[in-house]
Amino acid sequence: MKNVKPKSPKQSSKSNAATVRLVPARQRSAYSAAEAEEIFRRFSVQRPEPRGELEHVNPFTLVVAVALSAQATDAGVNKATRALFAVADTPQKMLALGEEKLRDYIKTIGLYRNKAKNVIALSEKLIADFGGEVPRTREELVTLPGVGRKTANVVLSMAFGQPTIAVDTHIFRIANRIRLAPGRTPDEVEAHLSRVIPEAYLYHAHHWLILHGRYVCKARRPECERCVIADLCKFPEKTCDIPAPLVELPPQVVPVAG
Repeated sequence: MKNVKPKSPKQSSKSNAATVRLVPARQRSAYSAAEAEEIFRRFSVQRPEPRGELEHVNPFTLVVAVALSAQATDAGVNKATRALFAVADTPQKMLALGEEKLRDYIKTIGLYRNKAKNVIALSEKLIADFGGEVPRTREELVTLPGVGRKTANVVLSMAFGQPTIAVDTHIFRIANRIRLAPGRTPDEVEAHLSRVIPEAYLYHAHHWLILHGRYVCKARRPECERCVIADLCKFPEKTCDIPAPLVELPPQVVPVAG
């Protein structure tokens, strides 16, 4: 058997250094810890108490609203669910309503037939497996029909006050666009954001990013002149590097669970 000469400590050190350098720059945050802290400090001044914009009256209606919001706008979902939740705000009432009548309430929402089927199925499972109560863990929530990791994270945050990062299209776009937490998939972006966002700001972070993406850092044309982090932003194609005045915005008016 041929003798293999062991590597010297110096050689091993070089090998390890090379491995570190091989990590693609696009997979690392472009911001220092101090810059990330300042980004979320400014968001906290602008929106001290950010809220999700899906209307709901309890954890069950929140689960339904988030499930219905896939490939749909919050405004469109709210328009359909106002009348629905007035008559079916519990799993039991939703089952009594039935799939056919449920479809009539949500037919303005994309993929409404499949979504109606899932809402009825998740209502059945909530009653059969959870006593009609919405579970408080991600592992249990994702067992519900039509509920994925993003929906579960929204429910954990908005209904139960847990600090989670729900990566929707806005957050996925912004995390990659401004190079805050690059990732190829929503799960990668979620994990990256969880490491990058300072712990003190983690609870509200996903709402700040969603609202920033919805109203300022828009998909087609970012409104950089209205951005409070324009000077910090690493987006190569930004059109302004002077931050907008850092003032508190008017409070959101959004119905939430009582």
